[in-house]
Amino acid sequence: METTKKLSENNEEERDIIMVKSNIRKHQGWKSMPYILGNETFERLATFGVIANFMVYLRREYHMDTVSAASLINVYFGVSNFAPLLGAFISDAYIGRFSSIAIGSLASFLGLVTLTLTASVPSLKPESCPYIDPVNHIQQVVNSCAKPSTPQLGVLILGLGFLCIGAGCIRPCSIPFGVDQFDQTTEKGRRGISSYYSWYYTSVSLVVVFTQTVVVYVQDSVSWVWGFGIPTCLMFCSILLFFFGTRLYVYVEPEESVFSNIFRVLVAAFKKRHLELPDGVQEGTFYDPPVTGAAVSKLPLTDQLRHIGRDFLIPPGSIAVVTMLTLGIWVPIYDRLVVPKLRKITKHEEGISLLQRMGIGLVLSILSIVIAGLVEQRRRDMANNDHKNMSILWLIPQLSVMGLSEAFNTIAQIEFFNKQFPDNMSSMANSLFYCSVSGANYLSAVLVSMVHSLTGKNGKQDWLTDDLNQGRVDLFYYLLAILGCLNLVYFVVVAKRY
Repeated sequence: METTKKLSENNEEERDIIMVKSNIRKHQGWKSMPYILGNETFERLATFGVIANFMVYLRREYHMDTVSAASLINVYFGVSNFAPLLGAFISDAYIGRFSSIAIGSLASFLGLVTLTLTASVPSLKPESCPYIDPVNHIQQVVNSCAKPSTPQLGVLILGLGFLCIGAGCIRPCSIPFGVDQFDQTTEKGRRGISSYYSWYYTSVSLVVVFTQTVVVYVQDSVSWVWGFGIPTCLMFCSILLFFFGTRLYVYVEPEESVFSNIFRVLVAAFKKRHLELPDGVQEGTFYDPPVTGAAVSKLPLTDQLRHIGRDFLIPPGSIAVVTMLTLGIWVPIYDRLVVPKLRKITKHEEGISLLQRMGIGLVLSILSIVIAGLVEQRRRDMANNDHKNMSILWLIPQLSVMGLSEAFNTIAQIEFFNKQFPDNMSSMANSLFYCSVSGANYLSAVLVSMVHSLTGKNGKQDWLTDDLNQGRVDLFYYLLAILGCLNLVYFVVVAKRY
């Protein structure tokens, strides 16, 4: 009885220490999630709603050619995916996650207002020009239309700049801020965190479905003013919802710069490089400051990381919703039905480990690419030999498998980054996911350019020519599948050593 009493007192002391560190009232867990997930959902609805059809906007309203429009969008995506690194540093070291999300929300709202003004104020864009069928005649029309002036481009870039600031502040902090609301010293809190990752990504997926259908339709068929105005209003609702939950939130205070800590570790490691650890050392013995509770996440002591229908026309921009619908349907099923059953079999708190989930996701991604290659090969044969068109519904199998791949791999990656980093680097950890996405975009652009130039030599038709019937996109897919297999082998080797 006395031992049990002491353990209970120790747990209370640990919880008190954690509460002082986090400036906590009481962890509200799922009670605060409607405000956090609601804010994130509306914010993504707003930003995705503007960007989903932005190429068409630049072509129609700003009369940009394809290369210029694509370059502007690529620069925006690159900056917005690397900005979270800077935002994470500022958040963790100086202003905290709540303040970072608040500032980012206001910046995103200003960016959306600016873009809405470009659509509604005639002087902020070139004079209107007759618009003809984009598939057959838009290039001729664009070449004869007035180009945007420097001030007009400046206002447009200003709006995109505000959106980049918003992304840099919100993206690295939204998930860690949600995790802060759960009590990690309890089993209920830890399970709540695992479910939170899944529901977070599910909400994002449903947002993409809405933006690529409803918002794109409004922009194409109603007006760009309404198409941008609706996301702007949703962003305003996001800000209101976020501040409504202030009385429930747990606020973790920022710590000193993570880079100064990294520098200290490197110096200390160099000075003590010949020091041998005594036998029987318990985990946490050499942590500075000492571990004070289960909620404080530390990197584990390890010697493994010694070096660092036929007549139904679907807009092309909307077909990707199949991936998100699959993901949105599967994640709740997996979280509520599959995980509890796996938990009983494996005795693992999450059913299977994060690395196993990532491995399954990689296998499924390779499978989806192979299916894509087979479908494209069949489509090309039908077009060239039978002179028939293939229904766009044939894309559903590969997109569905890709959705399952994201459900396993992407969600597990986000959770892995957040759980493997120490507390004062959680925002930085979350930003790494977006950096990997940005790096993948640039790498894919390089790969496309290489394939385009190498396969088109000696007068041969390259694989990625504009005429799909003459090109060999199916071989390009098979090349991606081979690269995916190499990546899977590398992942397995690294995962086994982790």
